[in-house]
Amino acid sequence: MIPSNSLPWQAKTWQTQLSGAVTQVQDLAQILGLSDNVEDWDADPTFPMRVPMPYISRMNHGDPRDPLLRQVMPQLAERIDAVGFESDPLLEASTAPIPGLLHKYQGRVLVIAAEHCAVNCRYCFRRDFSYAKHRHDTTFPMLDYVRDDASIREVILSGGDPLIMPDERLNKLVASIEAIPHVKRLRIHTRLPVVIPQRVCRPLIEILVNTRLSTTIVAHFNHANEIDKDVAIAFAALRQAGITLLNQSVLLAGVNDDDVALCDLSEALFEVGILPYYLHLPDRVRGTSHFHVDTDTATRLHTTIQSKLPGYLVPKLVREIPGRPAKELIATDSLPVISTRIDPFT
Repeated sequence: MIPSNSLPWQAKTWQTQLSGAVTQVQDLAQILGLSDNVEDWDADPTFPMRVPMPYISRMNHGDPRDPLLRQVMPQLAERIDAVGFESDPLLEASTAPIPGLLHKYQGRVLVIAAEHCAVNCRYCFRRDFSYAKHRHDTTFPMLDYVRDDASIREVILSGGDPLIMPDERLNKLVASIEAIPHVKRLRIHTRLPVVIPQRVCRPLIEILVNTRLSTTIVAHFNHANEIDKDVAIAFAALRQAGITLLNQSVLLAGVNDDDVALCDLSEALFEVGILPYYLHLPDRVRGTSHFHVDTDTATRLHTTIQSKLPGYLVPKLVREIPGRPAKELIATDSLPVISTRIDPFT
């Protein structure tokens, strides 16, 4: 079902918001009233800054420790050559049988649908990815690999951000996948509606509902402050259209590495119809050591949120290890046994 409303809250198109993204550190500092707090920021990063205005509008003015700002502002710490942090920690280059496609896990493949994002997250695990080797035209030649392997039931669109594609190109890609009989499910990993909720427009919803494929959107929220009224409206439209909505977060030092922030995020997600799915330990990517959260800290946090939230609001704590057949579930500490027995004689 396509929502009857036309999303009138979209004062500007998503393309306009995308082209108006802030790309200079000093400009972002000035917008947020932080021009005197730039000593730890990198004005000339090797990984460019890109932040759309709808996302900036959710940041706390005058707060250099704002959890949204920390995710997108280049830091001088990114220049640290930390031991164990590499350009391709997941060895993704070894999982690409052909350009434009990664085959890590049985029964599903990941299509590199786009090479850019609406926002350049500073902890990005593909900040050094060789996108030039994975470019493709509108014939989508990587899908020949899918057609030849009847064991593939699901195609995952990733990138970059697949929703940065124009609707016409996205429609062609979805139709091409749909034409492969043994593919049953389409999954889209995206952060674009998080940073530019205007991306959830009627043409996009029509693409996603006018297909025989069972469609899931896996969003990427890391903090409850990323969810405002416009974001809620956008995801309500997707939910009303019958799209399955999941979220995966990354556990990031200085952003969400405390139980209050994680519980608030799960509660906020559920309020807008998104189910918490994964909480990832950050990948050990070159230039991201300042975001690192160790396994012991992560397990303690996860145990705490388990004690505070119903099970369906607790995301799975996971990490990705190259060569494993699936993401590794990280075991958390055993919860203490709390007696609930009531003595009728007291």
